[in-house]
Amino acid sequence: MPGEPLVLRDRAEEALFRAVRAGNAFEETVERLLQAIRLGVVAPGERLPAERELAARLGVSRVTLREAIRALQESGYVESRRGRYGGTFVNAEPARSSRKGPRRIARELGVDLHDALTHRHVLEVGAAEQAASRELGEAERAHLVSRLGEAGDCALRHYRRMDSRLHLAIAELTGSASLTSAIADVRMRINALLDAIPLLERNIEHSNEQHEAVVRAVLDGDAQKARVAMAEHLEGTAALLRGFLS
Repeated sequence: MPGEPLVLRDRAEEALFRAVRAGNAFEETVERLLQAIRLGVVAPGERLPAERELAARLGVSRVTLREAIRALQESGYVESRRGRYGGTFVNAEPARSSRKGPRRIARELGVDLHDALTHRHVLEVGAAEQAASRELGEAERAHLVSRLGEAGDCALRHYRRMDSRLHLAIAELTGSASLTSAIADVRMRINALLDAIPLLERNIEHSNEQHEAVVRAVLDGDAQKARVAMAEHLEGTAALLRGFLS
């Protein structure tokens, strides 16, 4: 940030560009980069650290870092320049464009991010654990597998809907109508927030892999694995929402 002592900027960069967790490397990398941009640690017009250095500091592969930077390019936060003085440079806030920015949309929706994410985590992690604890019938197992396939094979424009159907199918397997209803309500709040941020193909690929892990644990009757897999899956979505909307 212009005029800020270098030592303070170095400390801020060290705090933000620290190693991410392996489970949601892409999503957390996007979150960290957005935090650095939003907090002015890397100001508009300034260049992000070199790719090799940044990947090492974040503890991710250069492929993952490039995918995260590409997502920010497509969202208008950064741009890449070639040549001797090239690199990845921070743009002015995308919300300055004619379309509404994601944070403005979230404010207008009136959904509290922390509250929605906490509510979702408690409900859906518990639902996955409970679903895996039950003795499932053949029809229930087939229904869950069908919903998993739909989410994995659908077109991008249908993903939010199919993702919700899968999560609700897991909730239904708990045998609790009130829990399923509560999860449906929280999904409405979360989807309203998700609609305010870009659909990122790498995140969707990762989400589908995590869906498979959750479903496999439920079908295997492994409640602990189902709980852990669902928690990791939800944290990936939470990281993206915090990055774009906080």
